[in-house]
Amino acid sequence: MRAELTASGIDPASVVAAEDIGGGTYNTATRLELADGRRLVLKIAPTAPGLSHEHDLLATEAEYYRRVSGPLPSVVGSGPGFLLMTELPGVPWSQLPEGPRPHRELGEVVAGLHTVTGDGFGYPQETLHPTWPKAFTAMADAILADAVRYGVHLPRPAAEIAHLVRRHEPLLELVTTPVLVHFDLWDGNLLLDDGRLSGIIDAERAFWGDPAAEFVSLGLFRDLDPGLLEGYRTAGGPVRFGMPVWARLGLYRVYLDLIMLVEMVPRKVDDPDRARFIRHRLAGHLDTLQRAL
Repeated sequence: MRAELTASGIDPASVVAAEDIGGGTYNTATRLELADGRRLVLKIAPTAPGLSHEHDLLATEAEYYRRVSGPLPSVVGSGPGFLLMTELPGVPWSQLPEGPRPHRELGEVVAGLHTVTGDGFGYPQETLHPTWPKAFTAMADAILADAVRYGVHLPRPAAEIAHLVRRHEPLLELVTTPVLVHFDLWDGNLLLDDGRLSGIIDAERAFWGDPAAEFVSLGLFRDLDPGLLEGYRTAGGPVRFGMPVWARLGLYRVYLDLIMLVEMVPRKVDDPDRARFIRHRLAGHLDTLQRAL
């Protein structure tokens, strides 16, 4: 930790308290309190192997925070394998009891996130592609190759899933502008403070692609909230919901399911019930894609 703080211009002796945050499944995160009252978060990347695209993720997260405006952390320092940033107020939605959530405000904020565009498609830490079909099929091929490499039990053969994705390429061709997509806006990465959306965190999964893909994690394990969609629309979000968008969401659900299932192996998550649940969910989403042909 001393080296990362020093590289970020922070005197390690100024740290008066350090606490492991926990809750993550990839990086190690530590909450730091400095003598001047500042509260920071230090994330350290793991050294163990993971998925094919899981390299330099903290550089991607830092790039996201520097490029995007919104209730996001500010980067204090970053370098190989680490990211130091400001801590945001609030508690993750996933840790709060059932109750009202500012879905409309969230939709408005997400519309603002989607104003950042780039020059190519794909993960920032990988080679970018000139089109979204090329980028997304490469992303799908990589996670399927990971599944084979780690011996993951899939509901269909990897080659069959890859072929099914390619049969939907005409839908992907409708996406011509690369938008910076967070792709991990589930309740654990949304912070609530005094009834308001106070923060969005963990942008390490971001990619340049179709902004509609954002709504997969926003509706993870539930239907998309009407207030969320209305807030997004009224704030001028670029996604225009109609049959092509809903169809593309099917592809992105399959991709996220694959990530959630395959990552359990390199992360050594021994939870047969969870694996069975995700595999069943993936099978259903693949069936939906098949019927749409």
